[in-house]
Amino acid sequence: MDDQILEKEKVLVDNMFCFQCQEASKGIGCSVKGVCGKTDEVSNLQDLLIFVCKGVAILNHIGNKHHQTYEFADKFIYEALFITITNANFDDTKIISKIKEGFEVRKGITQMLAVKGIALPEKLHSSTSWEADDYSELERKARLVGVKVELNEDIRSLKELVIYGLKGMAAYAEHAANLGFKNNEVYAFMSKALAQTTRVDINVDELVSLVMETGKFGVDAMALLDRANTQSYGNPEITEVNIGTRKNPAILISGHDLKDMEELLAQTQGTGVDVYTHSEMLPANYYPAFKKYDHFVGNYGNAWWKQKEEFESFNGPILFTTNCLVPPSESYIDRVYTTGATGFYGVKHIADRGKGGQKDFSQIIEHAKKCAPPVQIEEGKIVGGFAHEQVFQLADKVVDAVKSGAIRKFFVMAGCDGRMKSREYYTEFAGKLPDNTVILTAGCAKYRYNKLPLGTIGGIPRVLDAGQCNDSYSLALIALKLKEVFKLNDINELPIVYNIAWYEQKAVIVLLALLYLGVKNIHLGPTLPAFISPAIADFLSKQFGLQVRGEAEADLVKFLA
Repeated sequence: MDDQILEKEKVLVDNMFCFQCQEASKGIGCSVKGVCGKTDEVSNLQDLLIFVCKGVAILNHIGNKHHQTYEFADKFIYEALFITITNANFDDTKIISKIKEGFEVRKGITQMLAVKGIALPEKLHSSTSWEADDYSELERKARLVGVKVELNEDIRSLKELVIYGLKGMAAYAEHAANLGFKNNEVYAFMSKALAQTTRVDINVDELVSLVMETGKFGVDAMALLDRANTQSYGNPEITEVNIGTRKNPAILISGHDLKDMEELLAQTQGTGVDVYTHSEMLPANYYPAFKKYDHFVGNYGNAWWKQKEEFESFNGPILFTTNCLVPPSESYIDRVYTTGATGFYGVKHIADRGKGGQKDFSQIIEHAKKCAPPVQIEEGKIVGGFAHEQVFQLADKVVDAVKSGAIRKFFVMAGCDGRMKSREYYTEFAGKLPDNTVILTAGCAKYRYNKLPLGTIGGIPRVLDAGQCNDSYSLALIALKLKEVFKLNDINELPIVYNIAWYEQKAVIVLLALLYLGVKNIHLGPTLPAFISPAIADFLSKQFGLQVRGEAEADLVKFLA
């Protein structure tokens, strides 16, 4: 693979090229600086990290085929993929460190394969032996391994669909691993799939099969994380979450990692420092294990993209546990802390926990003690906690409401929020839905409508929030349960409409998981992914009914017909 890359220096870009998120510039791709805020240097280094990750995956896959499992390689792969998710890591030094770690992981696997007498195919030698310590060589190499190296538009489209799905899968795998839950079959697939994307002879049909297989293992990864979260912290409960503030100094925790949440709450207990959730961490309020902490106040603010204005008024330090980071303003950058996969140059980073140990949050706690309390920006409560077990308890009531006509349709409006004005569509759409409809949601997309006064149907709230983006798994289980209860042959016979917003790569794996489960006629917005070529978009439309959402009024008429 390495030799092929070097032969294609004609595709070297002056700056960068990235089209992995919904905000790809002009619907094509970012080529100077990412809309997310990442520099061309960081973008190219992320491409290089993925390239090195593929080299590790090739070797790991060879080992797996010979029944050899290398935990250190699996861990490197899911961590490396996670670091490259949109809005996760903007720190070139951390990415370079991960690239060099990949060199060492590669050496380790090669040595272990040799000990077992497992020979490498000759054609792999260049792609598995290259390394560099010199920064200029890293930078040069980084400019040669981006997505444009694949010249066939449709092959590139499907390869990137797989890779972005794997990035989302990696996020869920890492969260589960942090709680001690692992799935070697998921890890083995990640290596296999990455290795397959390096093939120059792979065709469209093979890649379509790989895309569907990615969806299958996406379901497995989400099931793994669901099990990890619920066995560690209990099943989410219907909860009224406070969105006001108290008069104590506080820490705001953002992202998705519940292990970080657990350790922060334990270490802040009795310190006089309150803890609030932000954005995707809101669902932590629904878990029974966290409700014992009286200094766990509630949620502050809205979706990730509003953080610049909301962090100003929070006054205390902010902890990013995963992606959702927007480059901080100078006025509060000294209050931002990162940990895990996240990073930003010049921001304080809290080191990973050692084996069997905890992260040390003492620095951010001491910082918080010196800060003013947060300024209240809202008041009242919002309701959530409608994950699968909670909804199953309401199943009889839901079924009766559907049979009586009290509930006409369910609208799955899960996914991501974003800063584009076009996303006002989702607020308008939700607000205009008839009173006999219910919204099923998960992810930060809910902030477009979870504070609207939509009321209830027979005591059932019209917005049922299952949790984080990975909790879209709950929505799939709920749909499958309803299919069983109504004795239907096809999940698509249910009165459920899928009108999903997307932004980054965890939404990609959720989409692939739904396609694998047989869900059709999904409406995606506000735009189709830039990495989907016209021919592949046409295929997805014909095969699965996938289409871009339209205008709110027209979509309402269509969906309610």
